[in-house]
Amino acid sequence: MAAWKSEQEAREQIKAMVAEYYHDFKEKKAPFQEGDRITYAARVFDEREMCALTDATLDFWLTTGRFSDQFEREFAQWIGVKYAHLVNSGSSANLIAFSVLTAPELGERQIKRGDEVITVACGFPTTVTPVIQYGAVPVFVDVTVPQYNIDVSKLEAALSERTKAVMIAHTLGNPFDLSAVKAFCDAHNLWLVEDNCDALGTQYTINGETRFTGTWGDIGTSSFYPPHHMTMGEGGCVYTSDAKLNRLILSFRDWGRDCICPSGHDNFCQHRFDGQYGELPKGYDHKYVYSHFGYNLKVTDMQAAIGCEQLKKFPSFIERRRHNWERLHKALEGMADRIILPEPAANSRPSWFGFLISVRPETGLNRNDVTRYIEEHNVQTRLLFSGNLIKHPCFDQIRGTDAYRVVGGLENTDFIMNNTFWVGVYPGMTDEMIDYMAKVIKEAVQEC
Repeated sequence: MAAWKSEQEAREQIKAMVAEYYHDFKEKKAPFQEGDRITYAARVFDEREMCALTDATLDFWLTTGRFSDQFEREFAQWIGVKYAHLVNSGSSANLIAFSVLTAPELGERQIKRGDEVITVACGFPTTVTPVIQYGAVPVFVDVTVPQYNIDVSKLEAALSERTKAVMIAHTLGNPFDLSAVKAFCDAHNLWLVEDNCDALGTQYTINGETRFTGTWGDIGTSSFYPPHHMTMGEGGCVYTSDAKLNRLILSFRDWGRDCICPSGHDNFCQHRFDGQYGELPKGYDHKYVYSHFGYNLKVTDMQAAIGCEQLKKFPSFIERRRHNWERLHKALEGMADRIILPEPAANSRPSWFGFLISVRPETGLNRNDVTRYIEEHNVQTRLLFSGNLIKHPCFDQIRGTDAYRVVGGLENTDFIMNNTFWVGVYPGMTDEMIDYMAKVIKEAVQEC
């Protein structure tokens, strides 16, 4: 091989080879055939993500860097917030979002041990885990079917003098009733954290104003795990338009430090050695002053480079998810006497993560029999995560204690635990795949 004249020339040739490699070995060429495995989710990428990853790898800047800065800036602009910060997972994003609300800088609104956070038991555990681990009290209310989101008629009953926040997820792209939840939070001066990990790209309208979910509350979170709406492999994001919360997000993400110097920079504030903090000696190096009990949850620049390319494709991903969901819904409408089909929330335009189906047990259908048939015909299924989180072994040692509260019954939550499943609508699915899934689901519902 001829000697490269510059590093840039070397990079371009290496990336050109990576692009060839993608087209020769990774690009999907065979059309779908009935009986091929249909997973509930899959990565959708091409040579551009692989070349961006190569570019970041050649930098060998192994932590947060230029691609992370680019993604945070472009993502914040796209979703419509002032600040966005990458973390290593959506679960970490939820951890940071909740931890921020425990900061003493928030005064009377600081969440302290024993304070309450309204949420639901029907969902993914890491929406609730930070609350319990900190020593706050999750207050569980029921959900509705077929929206599979919080029953807002239960909010006032869940309120107590210790309530400080509402932290709930939008379910598989379908937003919870943001109009009612936000009005409730505003009326009672409560924080609202939107776990947006399964709904990135969903739009919701309040009083004529349309925004993306994740931006109506005080803090939003997203996940970039491979099955999600876009991917970095692992990765997540925490975002807000509140300057104080933004400063706290950075502190808790970056070891709990007080310093705001970007990674690899010293004395960004020009006051590195002249401050007085806590009971430390005056002039103690500000880079090693810790104002919170934080973590190191940063993302790597290699992951962020993939995200930068995914973000360019993201609008088309959203539209394809909507197309797939609507095609599957139309195909299954004739089965409504045996299964409950999902319904989008009012005033919303969902960016669907999956297609939820509940069997009608009064017809004699058994969810496990139905999903077994579907799986045996090479269509992957998933349950609605925990179903009822309180029933899981992680609650064994605190079940029946004052570590959590339940308001009213959780009848719909238990119904979902026993009768509900979902299949994918990810953007790599073709019409032929959607039609085959519909065919298999119909057979399962008719024969089981």
